[in-house]
Amino acid sequence: MFDARLRPLIDPPLNWMGQKLARLGVSANSVTLFGFVLGIVAAIAIANGAFLIGLVLIAANRFADGLDGAIARAAGKTDLGGYLDITLDFFFYSAIPLAFAVQDPGTNALPAAALLTSFYANGSAFLAFAIMAERKGFTTEAQGSKSLYYLGGLAEGTETITLFLLMALMPGWFPVLAWGFAAVCTVSALSRLVIGVQALKNS
Repeated sequence: MFDARLRPLIDPPLNWMGQKLARLGVSANSVTLFGFVLGIVAAIAIANGAFLIGLVLIAANRFADGLDGAIARAAGKTDLGGYLDITLDFFFYSAIPLAFAVQDPGTNALPAAALLTSFYANGSAFLAFAIMAERKGFTTEAQGSKSLYYLGGLAEGTETITLFLLMALMPGWFPVLAWGFAAVCTVSALSRLVIGVQALKNS
């Protein structure tokens, strides 16, 4: 919901850094992979109760996720880069709730399962529409320049990362935060489904 509003604020400094790194020969894919490793280490830290380390690494993962796109815009986007970016993002998004479930299964397993289910529904609606949008030739830059059609919703990257940071900062609140965001993601998935059906029906 807030991604499009934040783009004008975060893109200029990221693009500046991306241009500098591209000139130095740093590839977008290497930053994507490095960021993914940071995200997995964040999940391992959380699973072992090191929540503040997890918080720092989650923030670092998201910074890398923004930076790889800036490098790609400077050096030239590739299908491989877009594929790695979205796929590893989803791996990361699933790893954090799982880490909280591992850390305290008695308290966190059920809300983590609900959250992961809502992620699955939301991601399916998002990615399935992106495939159809490609076939139909739909384009949008509402969320900035992307490798695939980005169908907006209530629960996007900004909201998800804010959630993860709050969970790492206040781990005792994980069940409440997970159930609440699962509800938001479910509404987002349903709204994306309706928007997608209408767009494809009218195309």
